[in-house]
Amino acid sequence: MLSRFMQRENRFIHSEKMAFLLLPMVLIPLLLELALHSIKPEWFALHRAQILIANILYIVIARFAMLDTAVYIFSRTKSHVHLALVQIVLLYLEVTIITIVYYAAVFNIFDVFSLFHLSAQFSTENLTAIHAHGFVTSMYISTVTFTTLGSGDWIPQTLPAMIAVISEVILGVVQGGVFVAIVIYAHQNKGLSPKLS
Repeated sequence: MLSRFMQRENRFIHSEKMAFLLLPMVLIPLLLELALHSIKPEWFALHRAQILIANILYIVIARFAMLDTAVYIFSRTKSHVHLALVQIVLLYLEVTIITIVYYAAVFNIFDVFSLFHLSAQFSTENLTAIHAHGFVTSMYISTVTFTTLGSGDWIPQTLPAMIAVISEVILGVVQGGVFVAIVIYAHQNKGLSPKLS
């Protein structure tokens, strides 16, 4: 079964137009999780560590599937090389944004202020604003983690938070190399036509 899936002709997404519409669906489980968080807060609190680990595993697998889709689409395109490059960059940017937003949403759902400790000194007014905007704070932490800037002002204070940071940093480090590989692979195979089954 795995060997059938690995055959390029059996990929679910065959065009970049469909990819741009379908890739954001990776975020759908978060909507279900937000609903579960609201409807069953006690159950969610009891299983928060397991749910957080499941989120991490899900986004890592989903991200590799998204990148595999990008390789499949753009290695088989007949488009002009410059247009194909723009499409690769845009689709890759979408994958990056989805990854950052996914981690930010997970941090926010699990209360970013219980997962991370703020080690920097801020005025009382700024600290109040930071606490009032949990999702913005989560986006900041996710972005600096994914881009491996690692400003050091937010320190993970739980084991699941550490695992989340490790997984996001690894995805961020691999990002540049995978992007270059996709561009080279797409350029080398740009003359091939897709074989749709």
